[in-house]
Amino acid sequence: MLKITPYLELDTEAHQLVDHVSGKKVVLTFSESAVLHRLLLSSKPVCSKEELLSAGWPDRVVAVTSLTQCISTLRKKLDAYREVQLKTIARRGYQLHISTQSHVKMLAVNDAESMRAAIFDVSLLVKISGIVIALLLLLVVWYFSDAHKAQQNLARWSADEQFELQVGGLKGDAQLLYKDDAQHLHPFMWEKHLLPDTSFLTCHEDFNAYAATDGENYSMALCPGNDKEQCAGKGLINLTSVESEPAELNLQEFVDLSSAMEQRIRYNRVMLPESTDTGGALLEHNYQADVYFPVKDELLIRADINMSLIYDSSDTGEFHSSTCITDQDCLTTPIKYKIRGKFKQYSGMIGGLEADIFKVNVEQKDLIKPDKLNDSAVRFYRDLRKRDIKDEEVYYIRIHQDHKTAVWIIPLFGQVTAWYHYERFDI
Repeated sequence: MLKITPYLELDTEAHQLVDHVSGKKVVLTFSESAVLHRLLLSSKPVCSKEELLSAGWPDRVVAVTSLTQCISTLRKKLDAYREVQLKTIARRGYQLHISTQSHVKMLAVNDAESMRAAIFDVSLLVKISGIVIALLLLLVVWYFSDAHKAQQNLARWSADEQFELQVGGLKGDAQLLYKDDAQHLHPFMWEKHLLPDTSFLTCHEDFNAYAATDGENYSMALCPGNDKEQCAGKGLINLTSVESEPAELNLQEFVDLSSAMEQRIRYNRVMLPESTDTGGALLEHNYQADVYFPVKDELLIRADINMSLIYDSSDTGEFHSSTCITDQDCLTTPIKYKIRGKFKQYSGMIGGLEADIFKVNVEQKDLIKPDKLNDSAVRFYRDLRKRDIKDEEVYYIRIHQDHKTAVWIIPLFGQVTAWYHYERFDI
């Protein structure tokens, strides 16, 4: 067997061409096989007609037309292999020219020599083209990947500044979080919903806060205390305004009212005694928050939110969320919305703020409709009803966590930022 290209060989004994790509065999006459054999082995760039006549018709005297006819037939049989060209050199003879492009077809060849030839002998242009195509394919795969979607979601938020926020007679620094299309970022947009009050929070010297907006809602998450690194988890305040008109909320009255609401109706907070045995096989990371939505001259609406993460690897697991909506006078029977699904956790940055983002593929949804609904709660029911119909995948962003608390941005009535109690349970 004499190799012509990495995938095409000449079988001089059987007088045939063997194509290892298609498995095809092309039958040659004795003269065609002998002429091609001489052209392949010739050390000279051009084989003379006399040389080829001697090889194709040994011990015979034939006319030059016999060689001309042989060359013509041989060209037809090689026509399918355009990289192998049998050229006529005027007044000198014939030349066999084999293009290096023949190595491109080596991908269907299994022998080690052909593999080496195709990898290392291809032209520089082919190599560069292959690299470019591979990079483009990787870019396309990345662009449509979940990881890229998660990073895009984080990229819509900014956290490049802090401002001074005045709450309950105290001034403290608040980390500002906002979506890039949000227009109004002055502290007034949050403070205007609170009545001036010099008595509330006077038992504290400071507070930590996050002030966030998605351009529509304005969330305020506060943890009273002096520790800037960790929140004690006591007296957390989560307020989100859903109207531009000042809500005129009296914070002292709000604290008394919210305490009464939380004692009267509590669905999602799990209170375990300190002596509880923890010997379970699974570890549940549980987050609970009460978020209040003050609107001027309307009943105060409360969202009791519970989220659980149960990891089955370092960055994947089960996600459970339960939200219960009530109003201050219990005119609205509880609106409950639960989702369950698989999450994938990614890490990133919002400005200079480290963040974890959780992509949740929703597998199960459950909306428990209220028996009665007051005017204040209608907008919240509509939002949950829309999510129950549409949500197939959702994103939750965690921007802070310590041993007792965490701060999350969650998809609820737009985007709501709140400070959560954090507990770990063995189950």
